[in-house]
Amino acid sequence: MSPGHGGAELPLQMLLVFGAAKILGEVTERLKIPNIVGQITAGVLLGPSVLALVQPASIRELADLGVMFLLFRVGLEVRPSDLFTVGKTASIVATLGVLVPLLMGYAIYRWSGASNVESLFVGAAMVATSVGITAQVLAGMGLLNALASRIILAAAVIDDILGLIVLAIVSSVAAGGVNVLQLATTAAISIAFTVFVLIAGSRTVGKMLPRLDKRMKGGESEFTIAMILLFALAVFASYAGVAAIIGAFLAGVALAETVSHRVHVLAQGVTELLVPFFLAGIGLALDVHVLKDPKVLGLAALITAAAVVSKLVGCGLGAWPLGFEEAKRIGAGMVPRGEVGMVVAQIGATMGTISQQAYGVVVVMAVMTTVIAPILLNWTFGSIACEPEESPISIE
Repeated sequence: MSPGHGGAELPLQMLLVFGAAKILGEVTERLKIPNIVGQITAGVLLGPSVLALVQPASIRELADLGVMFLLFRVGLEVRPSDLFTVGKTASIVATLGVLVPLLMGYAIYRWSGASNVESLFVGAAMVATSVGITAQVLAGMGLLNALASRIILAAAVIDDILGLIVLAIVSSVAAGGVNVLQLATTAAISIAFTVFVLIAGSRTVGKMLPRLDKRMKGGESEFTIAMILLFALAVFASYAGVAAIIGAFLAGVALAETVSHRVHVLAQGVTELLVPFFLAGIGLALDVHVLKDPKVLGLAALITAAAVVSKLVGCGLGAWPLGFEEAKRIGAGMVPRGEVGMVVAQIGATMGTISQQAYGVVVVMAVMTTVIAPILLNWTFGSIACEPEESPISIE
């Protein structure tokens, strides 16, 4: 590319990813397949293993922003009281949804002849839920306020904390020892941060936002304050030991009962722009060449099946008192691993404790569960689906 066109690189990458994601999303929607599948497929086709037009690193920041805004928008539709009312059930769902996948993943990979530590990392990669995918599907169906949806969202927050503890333990084992005090401290800080924001966040924002809004003279001052809170809580969440997207979700929850409809509309616009980069980014990370090896292909298929079944069974059992239908919906909502599973794989690869084969298996599992989840959600929630509300996140 000539020097005069150097500035075209970023808009070209955005054009390719955004355009392809939206077009393939439209195609799959017309085929009665959730359009999330089409947007992830766009990433696979554009990525290094097929057309090699886009490198994952080139849109990583846009993808990270996409999932942050997605969870923020979901948080705007959820009241803190909604999460507290399902807290007990969500805790059981999250706990079983961590233990069952961890044990199944470890057992299967150990059976394949892998080392103890490598098997632990594969099990750890199967633990955490990528709630962004589930949230987008449920928002598009207008079902964020359904009982199963509220349990899924609350369980995902708890799941993130438990997944962090599991990853810390596995990383410590790989490094040669477990620091119990450090693990306990990290867990306590993570839990305290989450509970504090849920309890005090909405009340504090309700008092402060109107005062700040009156004093600010710039345009869209309420949206400006909302964005500052979003990024601030994302940063604090990272330092507290949980994912930045949980901070973004909690920011939305804190604002849910205070901000005007205008903030919802503006956040919706930003989300519509950025979410395709998040979805396509999942597909970009998949290297289809690893599937040429029959052993890797077989292991990837087995681990993917275990990843789906373990969440359906583990989380479903946690929600069993609510009845079979609700348990089935909650289990399906916890299936996608997305970028969360790949982060665990990257940590293992950086530490030198997992092979390229194991890395490939985990990435395939993460992508495939993300593709399968919307189909399961449409199946399980289909009987209670309704028209989207005025402000839910569109997935068209």
